Amino acid sequence: MKIVVAHNRYREAQPSGENTIVDAEIAQLTAAGVEVLPFLRSSDEIPSMSRSAKALLPVSPIYAPRAQQELARLLTEHRPDVLHLHNPYPLLSPWVVRTAHRHGVPVVQTVHNYRQVCSSGLYFRDGMICQDCRGRALGVPAIVHRCYRGSRAQSALMATTLAVHRGTWRSVDRFIALTTAVADHLRDYGIPDERIAVKPNAIPDPGPPAPLGTGFLFLGRLSPEKGLDLLLDAWRRHPDGVLGPLRIAGDGELRPLVEAAAAERSDVTFLGPLDRAGVRTALESSAVVLATSTWHDVLPTVIIEALAAGRPVLGTALGGIPYLVGADSPREPAGTGPAAAHSAVAPATGPDSPLQATSAAVPAGIVTGEAGWVVPPEPAALAAALPVAATAAAALARSARTRYERTFHPDVVTKRLIDIYAAVAARP
Repeated sequence: MKIVVAHNRYREAQPSGENTIVDAEIAQLTAAGVEVLPFLRSSDEIPSMSRSAKALLPVSPIYAPRAQQELARLLTEHRPDVLHLHNPYPLLSPWVVRTAHRHGVPVVQTVHNYRQVCSSGLYFRDGMICQDCRGRALGVPAIVHRCYRGSRAQSALMATTLAVHRGTWRSVDRFIALTTAVADHLRDYGIPDERIAVKPNAIPDPGPPAPLGTGFLFLGRLSPEKGLDLLLDAWRRHPDGVLGPLRIAGDGELRPLVEAAAAERSDVTFLGPLDRAGVRTALESSAVVLATSTWHDVLPTVIIEALAAGRPVLGTALGGIPYLVGADSPREPAGTGPAAAHSAVAPATGPDSPLQATSAAVPAGIVTGEAGWVVPPEPAALAAALPVAATAAAALARSARTRYERTFHPDVVTKRLIDIYAAVAARP
């Protein structure tokens, strides 16, 4: 099987989980015997472009001529079975879908964000979930609020691009939704079920989990949408030391907030930014990992890292978080309903579930999943869930690791991806 993987890499100065996932996926496919033809561009190329090339940048999200010419040559020369698209902006353009179809090559796209509808891709603006552009022919609110890179002109261009390429996106042969919430977003956009496949990302197996540690770990970007305000508000509702330690690792604009919390309370420790070895140590030291996003977080990799380490997760019931911890049915699709709506409303437990014992005494509003708990993104709900998670972490630790092995292990995920390619390539 021969696959073209197309991706516009994000700037290296802005660490991108999507870049990391694409690189890992290419390596996993190659190891599985798939011939991968990378068709990659990088936003880091832009400063060194010629003046004429830079002059075309404003229209490249709509149509990038150089990318189409080079892709056409690649397709003609190698005749691949499938083109797998990740991020097309700004140097590839969604037009690569049309170019592939013109050469008889079917297209698979992994949906890493909500940019079919939302110019920023986040469904998040001014510290709140925002769905103002949903259902509109042109995303005028995105222009008014400068949602793309803080620029009204660039927001107008992106909103126009989304309008122009609505038909392009709807012609994609198969969408890969990273979670069930993304699948619901695509259905809401008008994509039929038969053209949506749920396949999450994978991370390498770190090996057998270490014995469970103590307390809680928040690991991620220290920015408003990650819910640090929410977490610290909930944490302060308990006396100092009652819940065990809260370790916070990462960096970002809210670092002063975290440093102040660590100075205020003896049970809060700020670890700062960590390398891979530091992340592993922090995971091993903790009992529960926190994912307190206040936006429809698509697929926080930290949750998969937690499950691989045998650590259950307490998160908000938004975006892909319920799916990741196995608490995603039924749910409200990302991008629908009121901004305050969350994505999971009922526990994934039954009379024969091994989680029945851990769910029996759980307060209302806390949903127990296979590998953790989700709550509405409200301080009172999160505060109520913290002692539940602290008490029941040991009961879910083995289930957390099992969910990783069954759903997020590279061997499982790569087979699923190859099966998707085969199904698409076999279509007449």
